[in-house]
Amino acid sequence: MRGRRQKTQRKELGKTNKPIYEPKTKAREYGDLALNIYTGCNHGCVYCYAPMVLKKSREQFREVQPRKGIIEAVKRQLKREAISGKTIHLCFTCDPYPAEVDTTPTREIIEAIKNSGNHIQILTKGGFRAERDFDLLDSGDNFGVTIAGDKDFIKENEPNAAHYIERILTLGRAKKRGIKTWVSCEPVYNPELVFGLIETGSYIDLFKIGKLNYHPSPIDWAAFGDECERLCKYHGRNYYLKADLRAFMEGRA
Repeated sequence: MRGRRQKTQRKELGKTNKPIYEPKTKAREYGDLALNIYTGCNHGCVYCYAPMVLKKSREQFREVQPRKGIIEAVKRQLKREAISGKTIHLCFTCDPYPAEVDTTPTREIIEAIKNSGNHIQILTKGGFRAERDFDLLDSGDNFGVTIAGDKDFIKENEPNAAHYIERILTLGRAKKRGIKTWVSCEPVYNPELVFGLIETGSYIDLFKIGKLNYHPSPIDWAAFGDECERLCKYHGRNYYLKADLRAFMEGRA
């Protein structure tokens, strides 16, 4: 038992010593490098896959704190590997702006990444909490939010995340500061919400559109993808349809 515990501790230490990593499989669609700052997320999203990936219960996953030694580990890795000119995604298995948590580590990590000549890509449901760090970002960075549903959906399925209107307003404010903006429409529960966002989202520089995975759905994904693509082209939106959705459109799923 002691040997197994020591092996686990060494494995976790190794992860912390090299926190910047190359995403694998589907996550590659979001960027070449990524970094997870916190041990979990307290937004309470019912569809979240991260607890399963991290082998935690949902209760354990909602106990959020910065990963031990994460700030210094990031600085050391940036210097040791001379990482420069890359875009680093924040975050996959957590949110860089969890609710009611001191997110100073997020700011310090953004500063370290920018000071080493790299760019930031943020994906958050934190809303206005993220605005504090806009002064660190520039036109080489990307600020994005996840939109999966409206206020009623959020109340039931993302209980501690920011209101979707707050997320949209934050996107607009980032755009006014010259920061590139993007939205992740995944998981998709309401196609009409996505269509409306495409039609009105002139402040959004990139739409990344997926589907609902791991849950049954009555949505015709091929028709949904076709309409998203038609609307994006009609309104001149820059867009990316994720591989899972594209497979339905091409009859491969």
